[in-house]
Amino acid sequence: MKQFLDKDFLLSTEMAQKLYHDYAETMPILDYHCHINPQEICEDRKFENITQVWLGGDHYKWRQMRSNGVDEKYITGDATDREKFQAWAETLPKLIGNPLYHWSHLELRRYFGYEGYLNGDTAEEVWNLCNAKLQEDSMTVRNLIKQSNVTLLCTTDDPVDSLEFHKKLAEDDSFDVQVLPAWRPDKALNVEKPTYAAYIEQLSSVSGIEVKDFASLKEAIRNRMEFFNSMKCCVSDHALEYVMYVPASDAEVDSIIAKSLKGEAVSREEELKYKTAFMLFAAKEYNKLGWIMQLHYGCKRDNNAYMFEQLGPDTGFDCINNYAPSAQMADFLNALSATNEIPKTILYSLNPNDNASIGTIIGCFQEKFPGKIQQGSAWWFNDHKTGMTEQMTSLGNLGCLGNFIGMLTDSRSFLSYTRHEYFRRIMCELIGGWVDNGEYPADMKSLEKIVKGICYNNAVNYFGFDLKTVE
Repeated sequence: MKQFLDKDFLLSTEMAQKLYHDYAETMPILDYHCHINPQEICEDRKFENITQVWLGGDHYKWRQMRSNGVDEKYITGDATDREKFQAWAETLPKLIGNPLYHWSHLELRRYFGYEGYLNGDTAEEVWNLCNAKLQEDSMTVRNLIKQSNVTLLCTTDDPVDSLEFHKKLAEDDSFDVQVLPAWRPDKALNVEKPTYAAYIEQLSSVSGIEVKDFASLKEAIRNRMEFFNSMKCCVSDHALEYVMYVPASDAEVDSIIAKSLKGEAVSREEELKYKTAFMLFAAKEYNKLGWIMQLHYGCKRDNNAYMFEQLGPDTGFDCINNYAPSAQMADFLNALSATNEIPKTILYSLNPNDNASIGTIIGCFQEKFPGKIQQGSAWWFNDHKTGMTEQMTSLGNLGCLGNFIGMLTDSRSFLSYTRHEYFRRIMCELIGGWVDNGEYPADMKSLEKIVKGICYNNAVNYFGFDLKTVE
C-alpha cells in the first residue's frame, strides 16, 4: 500500500516518476486564465485566517458542504469563520474520490507544512497552524504567487473596468510577476438579460460612445479593446451556453438591440442571432489585434431559483449542459475561415462528451502555427483525474497532444496553484503508461520536450508573452 500523498503520488511506474521528477516538477506556472482579484495582488493582501483563503467564494467547496447537509449559515451565511472551517473539515473526509480531497491536502502540505489529515477531530490543530502561518510575511498574496513559481497570470476583466490595479502593478518594480488583464465581455453579449440596458448605458459612458445600434456598439467595443490592448491584454474569454451560429443581417441585430434597450423581451432566436453577430465581430477584432479567443461553453447556470434569489450567480448551482451542437461550432469557425479571420482559439466544453467533437473540429482549422486551435484543459467539473486523463487521451487520439498548452487555474484562490502539480502528475502518469506499454519509445529527448511543453513552454509560445521558455 502506498503512503497517502507521497512523493510519487499518482505516479505508478518508474517512467511516470522520471517524467514528473526530472522534467515537470520544477517547471514554472503560466496562469493564463484565473479569477484572482488584481486589487488583492496590488495591495499584497494578508489573510486573517484559513477560512478567508479557502471558503471565501469557493463554490466548489460550497457544493460539497451542501451535499453533506451543512446548513447555509455555515457556508455563505453569518456563522463565524471558525465555525465555517469546522463544517468544511467535517465534510472533507467524506470526499473520497473527489479532487477537493487531494487539492486541500496538497495545499496544506505545500503552503503550511501540515502532513496529517484534515477532519473534524484535527480541525482545531489545522486552524491554529494555518492561521499562525498566515501571519508570516511569506504568506502575503504576492509571496504566495512567487513561491508557487508563477511567472505571469491573466485575470478576468469586464470591458468597462478601469484596470487601475493592473496599471499600478505594471509600474511596481518590486513585484516581477506579470499581472495582465483578460477581456471578458459577457455582459455586453447577454442581450436577453434584464441587466443588458443598464450595462450598455455604462459601456456608453466609459467609452464616450452612445450605443444605440450595432454599429455604435461595435465602435464602443473597439474603443475599449484599444484600451485593454494598451494595457498588454492579449487574451479574451467568453462564457457561452454553446458556440452558436445563427446568422443575421445588421438591420436585424439593430432591431434586437433596440428591443432589449427598451426593456422588451428578446426571443430565443433573436438572442442567438445577436450573439452570433457579436461573436463574429469580436473574433475578427481579436484576429486583427493578435489576441487569443477562449470559448468556455456547455454550462447551464443558476439552476436553483430559490438559492439564486438569495445568493446570486457563481454560488454553486451550475451544471453541465448536454446540448452543444458541434455543427454550429464548426459553422461559426468556418464563417471566420471564409475571410481568413480565425484568431488563435481555445475551446473548452464543460461536457466531457464533447471531447471527440472538439478534437475533430479543431483539426479542420489548423494552420501556420502549431496548435493554433486548441482544446482547452479539462474544465470545472472535469478537472479531476478521470476528466483530465480523458481530455488528454482524446486529444492524443485525434490531435497533436505535444502542442497542448496545458493547465490553467480558473480559480479565485491564491492557494490553487497546487492544481498544476495535480495536473502534471496525471499527465506524466498518462504519458509514462504509453511508454511502458510500448505505445511510444523511451526517447527521453522527445519526452522531455513534450512534458516541458505541456507544463509551460507551449503556452509561452502560444500566447506570445514576454517570457522565456525553459529548456
